[in-house]
Amino acid sequence: MNANSAQPVPQLDARNRNRVLKILESNWQAEMRGYHTYETMAERETDPARRAAFRTLADAEDRHAQLWAERIRALGGPEPVYEGPNTGEADTVANRAGGVELTLRRLELDESRDIAKYAKQIKDLGDEPSIRILEQVIEDEREHYQTLSGLIRNRRPLPLASPEQARQALDELLAAREQEHPKAAGWVGDAIYGINDGLGAIFGIVSGISGATLGNSKFVIIAGTVGMLASALSMGSGAYLAAKSEREIYDAEFSREREAVENNESEAREVLSLSYQIRGLSPDQADQFVENLAKDKTQFVRTLAQERLNMTEDGLRKPLTSAVSGALSTAIGATIPILPFFFLSGYPAVIVAAVVSLAAHFAVGAAKSLITIRSWWSSGLEMTLVGAVEGVITYLLGIAIGRITGTGI
Repeated sequence: MNANSAQPVPQLDARNRNRVLKILESNWQAEMRGYHTYETMAERETDPARRAAFRTLADAEDRHAQLWAERIRALGGPEPVYEGPNTGEADTVANRAGGVELTLRRLELDESRDIAKYAKQIKDLGDEPSIRILEQVIEDEREHYQTLSGLIRNRRPLPLASPEQARQALDELLAAREQEHPKAAGWVGDAIYGINDGLGAIFGIVSGISGATLGNSKFVIIAGTVGMLASALSMGSGAYLAAKSEREIYDAEFSREREAVENNESEAREVLSLSYQIRGLSPDQADQFVENLAKDKTQFVRTLAQERLNMTEDGLRKPLTSAVSGALSTAIGATIPILPFFFLSGYPAVIVAAVVSLAAHFAVGAAKSLITIRSWWSSGLEMTLVGAVEGVITYLLGIAIGRITGTGI
């Protein structure tokens, strides 16, 4: 051990030194961005426990940045200057739209990516002092991942010392489930789905009619508009019926559970107690929890129904709202491929419509990252590729149909 520690550290040549400095600069920027992100979230957090967790994460990121800065100076590199926003990632469009819960999930994913990135650097860096820093940072990042995972899943002991505390624990548990599905993000998801459906369906129609008629604006506009109206009405009515069915299923399940409680309450209590035991509560804790819950028969029945359907009454969609949202968003998406044909005709109209539609595909795909944790460019490219394949196939089929029917060349 002593002999190894006495060995001189190999010196980097100019080429490798510049390569290592570039990597260390990137690491420093990432840690500073993380520091500002967690600091901002701590300042805005109202829950004391979460605020303390964010402060701890911010301090760790700042400490990591200092380690990288010291190594950069030791290698003779320039003093690093932070290039990101003062709020880090806290104020990105995706995080603002998704709320705190989705932000935490993104940060959890970022921590896992950082662990993988640093692990790869250990193999590739070739600078022993930097590798020692990496090993320390990786250990901290693993703890960060666990901390974020705990915050996301609200892992905390259920205080069941008294019936009043059991009631409070239940309220917190139900509130945590509500927060897992923020209303703003759900609305964004419905709108994106509608735009995606309208854009995809009418882009296929426009491509096919363009191929069959060599971009005849009159035919494309007629077919596209009729298709847009049909898609919007279909989506709206489908959303209405789906939301209405959800409520009918919930009401039916609620009635069945109420009947079960009235006919055999002891069995209903046992079912609910076992469901909490499966989640980790001891039999005594679960029985105590159910005992307190059963004092309010309506709440008891509602909880049983929730266990069966994995949804709450407050989480059900409103049929009329779903219908309007689905129809309007579909109509907006469906209008995009048609617009160029109001101003152009022939091949120019076909080309412009294709470019505009593919750009819209990319934008819609990128927008999906607001409600998922995929990167915006990956989601956008995937959507664009699907749209391009659809457009080419329907255009070629349109040409074939046009020749067969005599409406084309």
